[in-house]
Amino acid sequence: MATVTLQPEDAHNRTLVSNVHPADWVHPEPSGRYNLVVVGAGTAGLVTAAGAAGLGAKVALVERHLMGGDCLNVGCVPSKALLRAARACADVRDAGGGFGVRVPDGVSVDFGAVMERMRRLRAQISPHDSAKRFRDLGIDLFLGDGQFTGPDTLQVAGKELRFAKACIATGARAAALPIPGLADAGYLTNETVFSLTGLPRRLAVIGAGPIGCEMAQAFRRFGSEVHLLEGAGHILIREDPDAARRVEQAFVRDGVHLICCAKVTRVEANPAGKTIHFEGENTGSIAVDEILVGVGRVPNVQGLGLEAALVEYDKRSGVKVDDRLRTTNPRIYAAGDICFPYKFTHTADAMARIVIQNALFMGRARASALTLPWCTYTDPEIAHVGMYEKDARERALPVTTFVQELNDVDRAILDGEDHGFVKVHVRKGTDRILGATIVARHAGDMIRELTLAMVGGLGLGTIARTIHPYPTQAEAIKKVGDAYGRTRLTPFVKGLFQRWLSWTR
Repeated sequence: MATVTLQPEDAHNRTLVSNVHPADWVHPEPSGRYNLVVVGAGTAGLVTAAGAAGLGAKVALVERHLMGGDCLNVGCVPSKALLRAARACADVRDAGGGFGVRVPDGVSVDFGAVMERMRRLRAQISPHDSAKRFRDLGIDLFLGDGQFTGPDTLQVAGKELRFAKACIATGARAAALPIPGLADAGYLTNETVFSLTGLPRRLAVIGAGPIGCEMAQAFRRFGSEVHLLEGAGHILIREDPDAARRVEQAFVRDGVHLICCAKVTRVEANPAGKTIHFEGENTGSIAVDEILVGVGRVPNVQGLGLEAALVEYDKRSGVKVDDRLRTTNPRIYAAGDICFPYKFTHTADAMARIVIQNALFMGRARASALTLPWCTYTDPEIAHVGMYEKDARERALPVTTFVQELNDVDRAILDGEDHGFVKVHVRKGTDRILGATIVARHAGDMIRELTLAMVGGLGLGTIARTIHPYPTQAEAIKKVGDAYGRTRLTPFVKGLFQRWLSWTR
């Protein structure tokens, strides 16, 4: 078994590795045929394996690198630790002007301590995804490269595993860009940026998607000079344009240099750092010390023996599945980033539950039935669920849109966090929620109320009748419900009320 190390090789990273890829791991001896073999121990694989074992299935789990996958090791967990530190930095910076709290010596960031905290907390969380925990759940864990050798067999660590069903959950990795000179100059991705121990004085971020935006704002708040380059006309192009503009305004306030409508043409390394050349509506060059590439992810399909397993795949979109997450081999299912366009931890979790139902219990759960919220953890955050306005137009669905600005919500004003809004789309003439976008400091927490309403078939009328504690920022959602309620007071209804009240005086 190959030895795995993480940089820097400190006590926290050694603890992490000892939990999620222990060097002294002893592989079990396969015994008979497994109900389920899971390939990949990221979120989708771990939830599938644990859920199936908990229901009594005989399960084998295979992982070639670090259990916990991207989420624990190079994704959600480390990034949110950095974002929390960056938010603390901004709060101290803004305390004097906004809240009358004086910080005499200004803001000073110990970047080494920020990163040490991240590594410590990541290691603290890692037992949840550890080899020991999953062994204790009754799962046969194999650490090594798994490869299908036939439609119902897989080989790992010199052992052959036979299965009734299997699940491919090998995830995705950071996409590379074919920019001349970029590879020679060197660059960071989400898989390497968390190994930094020193703060780059000048940082360029290529790609203004969620990863690029989150890291650009964080590093600027830590003190880096940050340039964010995007080929499109604005950041976060998949989000509601109004929402993206609010985040752009926040970036400008933080001092992030936005360069949109710019195509990077080449990168040059030099003794003073790296020079990025770009052209388009904006043409020029910038000199930086580090480059972070955040332009999406590609599925991990290589080296799995998918041809032997009779599983069709595409190098860009991943393993092909139907709506019940079956591959072209009816014995084999897939879940998570390997097969789904929405590459989030919570969607991987939801898909794993579909696999358990359908693969082991002849269920008929469908991925298309999922109601998927997501959040970009900038400050303010953007959270979304359901349709955008453009989606409704494409489907010829008539909608009514209600918007509540946070600058008219008492708690948001008092918190100094009023640069956002709640936007809800309902089917015209009804209170049925089709989609919603929230821009707020804690939008990811707020979106769950609207998601629950959609899943439960509850409309804005029900939200309007729901008592919300005062004062909270979530009151903005109730105000949207109240706005819907006012549309029911038509001139005819109002006239009836007036006649009744006149008669009863």
